[in-house]
Amino acid sequence: MKKKIIHLVDDEIVIHDIFKRIFLEPEYDLRISENKTQAKANHSPDVDVVIMDQMIPGSSGLEIFGELKKDDPAVRVIFLTAFGTIEAAIEAIQNGALDYLQKPFNNVELRHRVDRVIKEKNLNQENAQLRKTLGDRFSFENIIGRSPLLKKILGIVESVADANSTVLITGESGTGKELIAQAIHSNSNRRHMPFSPFNSSNIPASLFESLLFGYKKGAYTGAVADKKGIFEETDGGTIFFDEIANLTNETQAKILRVLQEKEIQPLGSNQIKKVDVRILAATNIDLLPRVKSGEFREDLYYRLNIINIHLPPLRERKEDSPLLADAFLKRFAGENKKNSKAMGPKFIRQLMDYNWPGNIRELQNAMLRAVLLSNDEILTPEALPPEVLGVTSHHLEGAGGFNEKVDAFKRQLIMETLDKNNWVQKRAAEDLHLKPSTLYELIKRLGIKK
Repeated sequence: MKKKIIHLVDDEIVIHDIFKRIFLEPEYDLRISENKTQAKANHSPDVDVVIMDQMIPGSSGLEIFGELKKDDPAVRVIFLTAFGTIEAAIEAIQNGALDYLQKPFNNVELRHRVDRVIKEKNLNQENAQLRKTLGDRFSFENIIGRSPLLKKILGIVESVADANSTVLITGESGTGKELIAQAIHSNSNRRHMPFSPFNSSNIPASLFESLLFGYKKGAYTGAVADKKGIFEETDGGTIFFDEIANLTNETQAKILRVLQEKEIQPLGSNQIKKVDVRILAATNIDLLPRVKSGEFREDLYYRLNIINIHLPPLRERKEDSPLLADAFLKRFAGENKKNSKAMGPKFIRQLMDYNWPGNIRELQNAMLRAVLLSNDEILTPEALPPEVLGVTSHHLEGAGGFNEKVDAFKRQLIMETLDKNNWVQKRAAEDLHLKPSTLYELIKRLGIKK
């Protein structure tokens, strides 16, 4: 565990002793300096917080603070003052201090404030790293494919990224709608602000409004404290509504108000709050029939559908399948420390022959399975799921109910793996990530014979 590094700059021995008692635990690393020279020598960017006395012989706390900031602009300082004057506190804060404490201080309060500063610093670093990771992950270069259809889509994404207009992303499940939404946000002028996905198919309808707009204490049973909603927390950023067709009419009306007035009203509150949020939405169904039936508001539909990006299914851009599969291969082989390095010609041909009804998500799962089941450098078709090989219906035909079909699938998978390993059960067990004794029992129970 990384230690919390605290740098005390104070010339009083009694303060040194107090700090040694307060931060006695092994989780803390306490550095002590008595003057400007020592303070500069003992400071480094990995220091989590500096506790600085305002009165230092031959100098001042503010002067030393200024010297430290030259080498470490992110230095975090809490000032100690024996006078407790508002003027001293204001001067310290104006010069970039985070906080101040009056001597004599409360030991518990001091430790609480130090821990809070360190927690905030770590959180800020994690958020910065997360933003960088998301920016790398969702850049245009990492949306994989070379088909004309995909190139056209990326051209639209690039054109609308910096606009503030809504975008409706349509396409079958698994085609990568959230990935496109992330790409729009990550290449927009909102890229350093939050991106908040909201999948209405995973959330009970009764919770939509409290999650989106927040609530005041006492707004309903169980609302024991004020709570910000996603709109308020995402102010300045982008909200992505996945499967927006599932929203209730009441929630649709309130989202329309956000689009028109840029304001929200938390549940149980009379206060109107202004928000600046860009809305991206996605659906895997045709919304127009729902508009005609009254299930989806017509005015909201046209406000969302200012720009439409339709993602084609993978079967319509099959030339992208090997590129996507190769990216998944490299990723999963690295994550699982597997030896797989490439796809054989027959393996690639099988990928191209299959229509991928589950689209990119199904391909991703198939590649994970292939990597886990193979110990060879070159992947062969045997590692692909039965449905991709086109054998599911043949082997499961007439298998009966659910348990019988599961047993038939197990029998098929085990036989394919045994064939691949020349019926050497130990090697087949390794491929299947099973104990040899477990595989032996399954072979026996399922009546598998060479």
